[in-house]
Amino acid sequence: MNWLTNFVRPKIRALVGNNVPDNLWKKCPNPDCEQMVFYKELDANLRVCPHCDCHLQLSVDERIKNLFDSGEFTKIQYQSPMQDPLKFKDNKRYVDRLKLSRENTREEDAIIVGYGRIGGHKTVAVFFDFDFMGGSMGTAVGEGFIAGADLAASRGYSFLVVTCSGGARMQEGIFSLMQMPRTVAAVNKIKEAELPYIVLLTNPTTGGVSASFAMLGDIHIAEPGAIIAFTGPRVIEGTIREKLPEGFQRSEYLMEHGMIDMVVHRKDTKSAIAKILSLLTHKRYM
Repeated sequence: MNWLTNFVRPKIRALVGNNVPDNLWKKCPNPDCEQMVFYKELDANLRVCPHCDCHLQLSVDERIKNLFDSGEFTKIQYQSPMQDPLKFKDNKRYVDRLKLSRENTREEDAIIVGYGRIGGHKTVAVFFDFDFMGGSMGTAVGEGFIAGADLAASRGYSFLVVTCSGGARMQEGIFSLMQMPRTVAAVNKIKEAELPYIVLLTNPTTGGVSASFAMLGDIHIAEPGAIIAFTGPRVIEGTIREKLPEGFQRSEYLMEHGMIDMVVHRKDTKSAIAKILSLLTHKRYM
């Protein structure tokens, strides 16, 4: 029995009438918390639970507003590859999944690329949109990533990648897996140009994304409690039939074992990135 739906909401409606919307609150996904939080309070707190500090997923638009000076961010267009190279179909055609995701997100694919300033520093940024097929990496994502890296290298801008992805896109098979070496080659262009490359790892960052460009940054920043892994803990436990250590594959565990550099609260992320860019570019933090 859901006490909120079956008890609290009817009581409120009995007091104020039937004009009570269903989307007033959200339950914290942290199993140790599960507190009900009003959406307005959650949004005002950058979608961080005020009770336990659990970091919920943030939309790309919200991240842009939070990271870039005055929320100013110029999106760029990138080449759109063939839509369905394998004519893939499971319980739904791949082209239909793409169409639905595009309608829901109003984006062409799971990656948004553009540029702006962070603390005054000119920066090209690549954002993964988990709402678009779990932020999975297909050929379009590879094209967008390469376009962002090329723009940063040509203009001498810093390069920031914000990951939120389940990994390679199964509907594109080998075409998806080929994006791993392609994105690594794009990262090499940034390094050859001696430009800063920063990766902000958010929940989740897994599969082919974590196995390629996501772990090649000059600095790796992670949000608290984010799952960062190649394979999820449940799959590993089912394979080796052993219980994994507490907090395994979470941000804090990875930092303790030297895999990432910093775990930073969402409200402090912009300041942290701006200071890092100041150090790497030898330009004063504004």
